[in-house]
Amino acid sequence: MEATITKKFSLEAPIEQVWKSLSNPKEISGCVPGATITDQIDDKNYKGEVTLKFGPIKTKYDGEITIVEMDNDAHEMLLRGTGLDSKGKGNAKMTMNGSAVTTGEGTDVDFKMVVNIQGTLAQFGSRLINDVSAQLMDQFVDNFKKLLSGAEVDNSLKAGSMMGSVVKGLFKK
Repeated sequence: MEATITKKFSLEAPIEQVWKSLSNPKEISGCVPGATITDQIDDKNYKGEVTLKFGPIKTKYDGEITIVEMDNDAHEMLLRGTGLDSKGKGNAKMTMNGSAVTTGEGTDVDFKMVVNIQGTLAQFGSRLINDVSAQLMDQFVDNFKKLLSGAEVDNSLKAGSMMGSVVKGLFKK
């Protein structure tokens, strides 16, 4: 099951500040709901884990993120990730393109992720995965804004809103 997630958001911060945090996997992982970097292999490869909860299903993926391209002058990046369900019931692959541009008020950030999920989570279908992913991205943006402002970031999953999406998705079927 493949899902494409896009997100564009504006920040009232200079591009240098935004890009410094956005291009630092250890720093940015703290903004991703349920994600943790567990090990840095080298300058371009990291190990980590992501815990997701979709209604009654809770799954943890152990995986790796690779920085394929990081153009600090153009403020563009390409990341690839792979993960295996810790219970052996699935896997996930992700490709993410991200960029940042200066605007009159600050910085615009644009992301496009293509996620391919096999196994337990795939049974929910792309519509539900897209709905929940959109909520995860909104939570990421809120966390990133907090990070830039120096406020405390909470990257725990907001399970109540995820359950709402699951129920809503089930009734749409």
